[in-house]
Amino acid sequence: MGRLKETGASEMRPVRRARVAVAAVFAVHGAVTGNFATRIPWIQERLDLSAGQLGLALAFPAIGASLAMPLAGRISHRFGARAALRGLLALWTAWLVMPPLAPGLVWLCGVLLVFGATAGMSDVAMNALGVEVENRLGRSIMSGLHGMWSVGALTGSAAGTVAAHAEADARLHLGIAAAVLTVLGAVVCHWVLDLRSTPEEHPPPRFALPPRSALIIGAVGFCAVFAEGASLDWSAVYLRDVLDTSPGVAAACTTAFSCTMAGARLVGDAVVGRFGAVRTVRTGGVLATAGGLLVVTASTPALAIAGFGLIGLGIAVVVPLAFAAAGRSGPAPSQAIAGVATITYTSGLIAPAAMGSIADLTSLTISFCLVTTLALGLVAGAGVLRIPAGTDAAGSAPHSDPSTSRASLP
Repeated sequence: MGRLKETGASEMRPVRRARVAVAAVFAVHGAVTGNFATRIPWIQERLDLSAGQLGLALAFPAIGASLAMPLAGRISHRFGARAALRGLLALWTAWLVMPPLAPGLVWLCGVLLVFGATAGMSDVAMNALGVEVENRLGRSIMSGLHGMWSVGALTGSAAGTVAAHAEADARLHLGIAAAVLTVLGAVVCHWVLDLRSTPEEHPPPRFALPPRSALIIGAVGFCAVFAEGASLDWSAVYLRDVLDTSPGVAAACTTAFSCTMAGARLVGDAVVGRFGAVRTVRTGGVLATAGGLLVVTASTPALAIAGFGLIGLGIAVVVPLAFAAAGRSGPAPSQAIAGVATITYTSGLIAPAAMGSIADLTSLTISFCLVTTLALGLVAGAGVLRIPAGTDAAGSAPHSDPSTSRASLP
């Protein structure tokens, strides 16, 4: 018995190491976003862009991601999961140097299209590996992985804030950040799982519509990401315009929302392990709905900030659980994950524009009534994230056939 236990521990050691590695990948991915976001004002000022022109340019990353995500599964099939992730992540981190070098609006749109494409493909690859590690560990880890993405984004934002405060040239700042993150990403990718397709397995199509299961799961993710994007982009504006707060208090609301999201994701796996995915999402939907109601009825900044905090707390674990559900929803996990990722990215693209359009026609308060309604949709749709009977807490089958894929562990 002692020898069997020792053998089991030795087999799990590489999987646990792979979990740490993929968590670091999520943090690196988030750090690119955080660094870039802080230097958008510098890019706008350098190119003398109007708000409308900047908004047009910032739509291109989501367009690029939506177009390129279906390719991620085929790339992983061709080169193996580890090599695919290493290459795609390197493209994403290295491309960070390009946006501040764009000489004009058209060039910036093209650069951000590629920026989004590399972001989306590496996003699919790392989520697919995260789902596989979760299945092998037999417990939920996806919320924590997305929490590490938030930690990386906050860290990158902090670095960018320091650089902006020091009035550093964004070309120098983002060039250094790109070099550091590219090296770090290449190092940590050495320890992720090296999944390879079996010889008889057909490659996924280059482009394909998401499977029906991904559409249903993606609809739940759509609600959460819409609420997230609306809150991130419009919470400060809401406090400034509706509640007449100072710029500092308005900005603090956005920061508080981001911190709530990150903290909830980091502890989300323990909550999911205790209460299950469906109950967790339904409870989160109730909290987010209550937060939305608090925002639209708030008469003081403190109440509105509390409402945005509840929205962040309620939606935090939805997207990680949607990726996990997609990964076990059918015979082609990468294709399903790509489908869910495409839907959620599309939601993130639609949310800011939809909120602004509704606000122009009615008011910003009515816009957040839509966010509240979508949050209520999480309560109704949580059942699609249910773990099938005969699987463990992470959604993996207890006696899965190892011949379906081969993994070479370092």
